[in-house]
Amino acid sequence: MSAPRRNTASQTALQRGAGRPTRVTGMVGMAGALLFTASAAFMAFRRHGAKAAKAANAATPASTRLDEARLRGIIRSSMEAIITIDENQRIVMFNPMAERLFDCPAADALGTSLARFVPERFRAGHEAHVRQFGVTGVSDRQMGGRRILYGLRATGGEFPLEASISQFGDETGKLYTVMLRDISAQVDAERSLQRSHEELRELSANLLSIREEEKSRIARELHDDLGQQLTALKMDISSLELSPGTDAEARAQLRGMQRLIDATVASMRRIAADLRPVMLDDLGLVPAIDWLAIDFTNRYGIDVERRIDARHTIFSRDGATAVFRIVQEALTNVARHAQATHVNLALYLEGERCILRIADDGIGAHERADAGRKSFGLIGIRERAHGLDGSVSIESGIGQGFAVTVTFPLATLQQDEPFSSNPENTEEEPLQ
Repeated sequence: MSAPRRNTASQTALQRGAGRPTRVTGMVGMAGALLFTASAAFMAFRRHGAKAAKAANAATPASTRLDEARLRGIIRSSMEAIITIDENQRIVMFNPMAERLFDCPAADALGTSLARFVPERFRAGHEAHVRQFGVTGVSDRQMGGRRILYGLRATGGEFPLEASISQFGDETGKLYTVMLRDISAQVDAERSLQRSHEELRELSANLLSIREEEKSRIARELHDDLGQQLTALKMDISSLELSPGTDAEARAQLRGMQRLIDATVASMRRIAADLRPVMLDDLGLVPAIDWLAIDFTNRYGIDVERRIDARHTIFSRDGATAVFRIVQEALTNVARHAQATHVNLALYLEGERCILRIADDGIGAHERADAGRKSFGLIGIRERAHGLDGSVSIESGIGQGFAVTVTFPLATLQQDEPFSSNPENTEEEPLQ
């Protein structure tokens, strides 16, 4: 008596899920191939029915029957859920691990449609996918690719799966076998890691904002309070110097004190500008970058060639601050590590994008003294760019200099009201 033909592997007792990528590793390998072979042999054995089995037993050597029994034992004891369906996608094999995975006894699953273990929103796509796989001629492959697959328990709960599928055909038709693994724990861990990563980025952005506010406060106090006090002190010394009772030696000492005060004022202004240049708030981003480039050349003797084609762009406060700090950090890295003589600085618009590029003619990243250590300057550049949905790319080679390119969506640099008193964020003539 011949048993009705039943289905093979649940090509998708799982389906393409919400489009979320996962890093869970694949299962196809030698063990999987062995189990696929075992399930195919087991199903071929079942197809012949009790009568055919008797005849086969009479003609088959005992060692072969023992191998078949071992294969059936492997399938039953497998730590992977194994389901086989026929061409009509009806279940013909349901091993004990599949029973536990789907909370369904094999007696209830056998002969029913695989669709019962697929979430309803994925069923149509699943059935088409199985049929398409049947005509490919591919013997096995991993299912889902970079997407999470989902299965449906008999109790109604959905869960993420990792799966591999194979097909086996004989004169009676095709069987499909799928090996499944519940990856709920891995997916939960990955999502938790992703949430933690996002929280750390938010914390980083908040710390950068607080740091910027603190720099602005200190710069204002240096410029206003300390600057005014030093100016008043200089006026008092000048008055004392011009006093009729002051002798020549005292006047010489007072003039020395005035020079010291002038040097102190210059240092104070430089420190305040390093913290946050007043020009950035008063005139806008482009004049501030021009000033930064000129100051860099004066300090380090490294020429900065500028190509700024964004003089009529209105930048938000956060956008202008981020771009200015990235330029500042990139130039600082050049001064510290590049051993360069020339820097090209470009800021320009390209469609709906704003592109910032700083390239030097130095020794390149691989020869720099800090090549084996983390570059917190570059980390800071990436964090500032990420805060405005930007991306960072780096080009470098031994003796070929170092170039960092930051690309921003223009909309993110303009999402707030402009902060400059100069409404077009421009100047009549660029600083030279």
